[in-house]
Amino acid sequence: MYVKNRGEYASKHVLPKKLAILLCFASFFAGMFFTNRMWMVPDAKSIVKKTSRTGDEQHVDCDMKIKVLKNEDNSSRGISGSQHSIETVDKAISDLEIKLMAARAERETVMKDTIISEDLKNVELTSRRKYLMVIGINTAFSSRKRRDSVRATWMPQGEKLKQLEEERGIIIRFVIGHSSTSGGILDKAIEAEESMHGDFLRLQHVEGYLELSAKTKTYFATAVSLWDAEFYVKVDDDVHVNLATLGMTLAEHRKKPRVYIGCMKSGPVLARKGVKYHEPEYWKFGEVGNKYFRHATGQLYAISKDLATYILINQDVLHKYANEDVSLGSWFIGLDVEHVDDRRLCCGTPPDCEWKAQAGNICVASFDWKCSGICRSAERIMEVHERCGEDKNALWTANFVQTTRSSSSGKIHMRVQA
Repeated sequence: MYVKNRGEYASKHVLPKKLAILLCFASFFAGMFFTNRMWMVPDAKSIVKKTSRTGDEQHVDCDMKIKVLKNEDNSSRGISGSQHSIETVDKAISDLEIKLMAARAERETVMKDTIISEDLKNVELTSRRKYLMVIGINTAFSSRKRRDSVRATWMPQGEKLKQLEEERGIIIRFVIGHSSTSGGILDKAIEAEESMHGDFLRLQHVEGYLELSAKTKTYFATAVSLWDAEFYVKVDDDVHVNLATLGMTLAEHRKKPRVYIGCMKSGPVLARKGVKYHEPEYWKFGEVGNKYFRHATGQLYAISKDLATYILINQDVLHKYANEDVSLGSWFIGLDVEHVDDRRLCCGTPPDCEWKAQAGNICVASFDWKCSGICRSAERIMEVHERCGEDKNALWTANFVQTTRSSSSGKIHMRVQA
């Protein structure tokens, strides 16, 4: 019974034989038709053309890559040249900005200083000639005898002083400010002395021994505002100077942009109160007993115009230590400055400077270390001048063109970079 029912069920679903054969043939022809339409075998010509076109495209593509590489190389060269041009322009702009800042600071320094004579203001506001050096002789109200002794020895007077400026390019002035009671008897005494000799540079500064750092800063700022010189020199009024030797010494460094010349030293930082040269800010220099950084001794030193201009521009933010020579040295820390240690700028008084002169090594400056100047200079500077001074015609015949000296002179160059 089970078999019978299964056979009956199957017979109902079996297709007729002829219809099955017909469906097979229809499926076969339909497959052939669609296969021919969807896949056409390319002929040989089309294959050759396509291969040729592909080769041409590859050749063109290589040519394009070569051109692109050449263009990239040219572009990189162009970019490098452009960067160099941009750097050159940036440097020129930076230099102009510094000059503009200096010019503004110069004008402000001159115009706000009521002590500077109107003649000097007129010189500043018109054209300025180029000088070799400006020498500022630091002096005080009580130092009239010292000033007269300097005038009688190494500092030309009257028409010779003007001739020195015009022919040799050397400016010399006694540098002094004013008293705490401006217009008082001390100031009137200086005005009378100025009318007699005409050799003062008056500063907008209140005189005082503890204010030497401020005075030094004001001197350089004022001097570079008034005179366009290659070097600016500070010297004390109890030091003997050979001007021709000083000029030739500075001429050795004319082509250096930032140079600081003097007798370099590094003395101890004195923390104990009441001693001479006490440093109130001793703690800034580390442990007690440490030494100062290298700086020129204060009796005489010189700086180039770039450094004087730097002081002019930044005078409001430059820190002042108790000792003016330390202050000056601190202003150049962090700058690319060449420190020149030249021992000719700090010879001793006779017989030291005399022996050196006889050996052909004339000193630039002479003083006594124990007195930080010539002891009793008003009485003794004439002796120093006679025994250690250069020939009286040397100043007028000296050649201030840049020269070189051998290391045997005892000069040591120290390149200092921050």
